[in-house]
Amino acid sequence: MVVSPAAVGRRSNRAVLLAVTCLGQFMVLLDNTIVGAALPDMQRRLNTQLTGLQWIVDAYVLLVAMLLLSGGIFADRFGRKRVFLSGVVVFTVASVLCSLAPSVGWLVAGRVLQGIGAAALSPASLALLAAAHPVPRERVKAIGLWAGFSGIGLAAGPVAGGVLTEAFGWPAIFLVNLPIGVVLLLAGLRTLEEARNPGAPAIDVPGTVLSVLGVGALTYGLIEGGALGWTSPVILGSFAAAVVLLATFIAVEARRSAPMLPLRLFRERLFTVSNTAMVVVGFALMGSSFFFSQFFVYVQGSSILLAGLQTLPATVAMVIVSPYAGRLAARYGFRIVVTIGLALAGLGLLALGMVHADTGYGNVWWRLGVVGIGFALTMSPLTGAAIQAVSVQEGGLASGVSSTTRQIGAVLGVAVLGAIVRTRQSGGASFETGLNSAFVAAGLVTLATAVLTGGWLHVRPGRTSP
Repeated sequence: MVVSPAAVGRRSNRAVLLAVTCLGQFMVLLDNTIVGAALPDMQRRLNTQLTGLQWIVDAYVLLVAMLLLSGGIFADRFGRKRVFLSGVVVFTVASVLCSLAPSVGWLVAGRVLQGIGAAALSPASLALLAAAHPVPRERVKAIGLWAGFSGIGLAAGPVAGGVLTEAFGWPAIFLVNLPIGVVLLLAGLRTLEEARNPGAPAIDVPGTVLSVLGVGALTYGLIEGGALGWTSPVILGSFAAAVVLLATFIAVEARRSAPMLPLRLFRERLFTVSNTAMVVVGFALMGSSFFFSQFFVYVQGSSILLAGLQTLPATVAMVIVSPYAGRLAARYGFRIVVTIGLALAGLGLLALGMVHADTGYGNVWWRLGVVGIGFALTMSPLTGAAIQAVSVQEGGLASGVSSTTRQIGAVLGVAVLGAIVRTRQSGGASFETGLNSAFVAAGLVTLATAVLTGGWLHVRPGRTSP
């Protein structure tokens, strides 16, 4: 059989495209976990408290959460290559600014810019990949490779963060993005082909602005409440502003012809339940992992490098198990796999709530592994359930909403669990006791969600929703 040069060229171009998009998503995911290892060094060198660390994490996650859907629409309207490369530039420049930060305020501003870049880069990379693979079977395979290879960034983060921070200090975790960004920009300019969707909806500017301000006001109240006092005028005002802004957001979205978040989708029980569970996944996973390295450094006295290695069981378990979660859901149904996953994650978090300064690592690592396995079993099936609940044409939107709800949960998880730790400390408890309370709270919320999800996720993949 003779293969034409054109076919060889197409395969070569697709391979390069896959490599570029995977590397871009790898950089975004790397920043989700690499920062955690450097938090103790940031706290020491920047002379900040727990609230400062919360803002360093949440400033990035908040912008990603609120701009992710708009980023996909931007890519469709203005060109996926253009938006992808613009995201790479913003993310890379922001990373350099972060590395030069002389204060927490500067660093938080850089993290905001990083979030904006990631919200453009991530959906555009997936859109580029999907456009290059019009055959559904090839597209599914390519997206699977994209998710698998880029997901290595999650596992690499704690180790890379520990090594770089131990050797050069926390600024190095951001400088590592510079060579990656340069390679992406040069390779992308040479190899990527422009693609756009002329029929894409208009950008929902009011919805985007209201969602950022509303969730931002809520996050501010949750993070600063412990320091300023939960009944202080500033905190009560921030909560009131959050209620007004989010209520206005819902009212605006209900009236727009092309809203950022179509509220009609939530009339479908399966869609609502899966996204509610996804909020809890983001809440418990990100909120608890925010404290993993801090536990090993501050409670058990590990070095930053060792702490990065000690957190690995959770991320490695997620990377290994995640590819099989969708297959298990297809065989046994969403409800069984998600319920088991949430139950495992909840039990693992409760077990973490019982570790102490003198608990040997041999009795800690498996608890982290159980948490990782549990959450790995939930994320892909929950996204699949959300997609199953809507029409085929709205599958991409449903997937985007699922990612957004997980990120919103992550923002709230860091804020709420951090508030629990700070409140316990203000009452005279030790940092260790505060951490135990936070892990237990996350575990109880996750277990309660497992019970509720087990009663509501009735649809098996391939069937129509009720």
